[in-house]
Amino acid sequence: MADPRGFLNIRQRELPKRRPVDVRIQDFKEIYERQDPAQLQRQASRCMDCGVPFCHSGCPLGNLIPEWNDLTWQQHPQDAIDRLHETNNFPEFTGRLCPAPCESACVLGINQPAVTIKQIEVSIINQAYDRGWVQPHPPERLTGKAVAVIGSGPAGLAAAQQLTRAGHTVVVYERDDRIGGLLRYGIPDFKLEKKTLDARLNQMMAEGTRFRAGVNVGTDVTWQQLRERFDAVVVATGSTVPRDLSIPGRDASGIHYAMEYLVEANRQVAGERLADPIDAAGRHVVVIGGGDTGSDCIGTAVRQGAASVTNLAIGRQPGISRSASQPWPTMPQLYEVSTSHEEADAHSGERKWLASTVEFVKDDQGHVRALKVAETEYLPDGSRGPKDGTEVEIPADLVFIAMGFTGPEANGADDQLGLGFTGKGAFEREADYSTAADGVFVAGDAGRGQSLIVWAIAEGRAAAAKVDAYLEGQTVLPAPVHATDRALRV
Repeated sequence: MADPRGFLNIRQRELPKRRPVDVRIQDFKEIYERQDPAQLQRQASRCMDCGVPFCHSGCPLGNLIPEWNDLTWQQHPQDAIDRLHETNNFPEFTGRLCPAPCESACVLGINQPAVTIKQIEVSIINQAYDRGWVQPHPPERLTGKAVAVIGSGPAGLAAAQQLTRAGHTVVVYERDDRIGGLLRYGIPDFKLEKKTLDARLNQMMAEGTRFRAGVNVGTDVTWQQLRERFDAVVVATGSTVPRDLSIPGRDASGIHYAMEYLVEANRQVAGERLADPIDAAGRHVVVIGGGDTGSDCIGTAVRQGAASVTNLAIGRQPGISRSASQPWPTMPQLYEVSTSHEEADAHSGERKWLASTVEFVKDDQGHVRALKVAETEYLPDGSRGPKDGTEVEIPADLVFIAMGFTGPEANGADDQLGLGFTGKGAFEREADYSTAADGVFVAGDAGRGQSLIVWAIAEGRAAAAKVDAYLEGQTVLPAPVHATDRALRV
């Protein structure tokens, strides 16, 4: 695959340039510039003829990574996008948003910087859009069966596109006013400009998928009504219940869940005028949580002109290289500086590790004015908590809780359909994505808990194959092996 000596001759890992910090924080446009074609070809040539491509096992979609790397090196871009689309409905999303577990499993990564798989992927799909190669693929025949998909995030969209192409009439229901779910309102434009999402939705509509925005299933229409109207139902509502921080002072004003903030910011970037939006301009902002959602809050606050941004993480700062407990080809927890952290560092930002928030301190008007934070202490039994006598106060006018999500919102699915919940808060389901309610399937974060976008797409594809088999007795739809085999291993 690719140049047999590429990984020997080109040892440097090269990525496209980022727009300068002081330039990009003036807008919400995407951060990365397009990669030079010659540089991209060189990077693709580093893909090894490694015999056993462990990148396949690292990718929940089972992407044919060595094959489209080879086609990129040989300068066959149209063949490359065809091969990429065989396993991934939305490479423009994963190429921008996925943390790339495939790169952690890259064989070259054992003793050299891994192949730039994620960047090659997004460059392939960008070129395909530029050249008009992303065309609708409507079904050759209709089955006469109808499927409702609840939720228009990556899992719901993947299931809908697969089922539409199989010939079913698919209607996607979304409670927000526009289609896209997390992709629309949860991800800032500096990571995913919405024109990219709209381009894919246009393709899906041309294929025959129908979208119904502004419909809250369970309220506007009952789950039972949907089940009676459709031959099958796919629940792909995501994991949207935020994890709270119940400590003294939690009732202070100025404290918000991360998604409250990000949704409003995305609406404003889209041109909406909000009556009283959450605005970080001139404020001392504290973000609690060290994950991607917290990073998105940081980047948004910097662009809004925050006076300072402090990021608190309860755990230890990860190392810059693999630990013995996270050997290749597993995906290690490493210290990373996201583009948002880079921006904050240049504009009065700070990251604090081993920081346990013990109290929200209020002013006389009941608004948060500071956080009382203690050093995190690890106890012999493995638990952790604030260490006595280490408390300090951090000024805060605005606080965002970005500590993850605990599971999907029931919204009547439990009472009206009889869906149960696992001990981790997700909807109960079988290995084939089916539930206790006949004809009802669960895919994505709603069934596995908070996870990666690549897992959401993989489960959407796998669930679609199971739904097609349920309706037709057999299926021609491909299903990612990893997603099918490991649906319940969460």
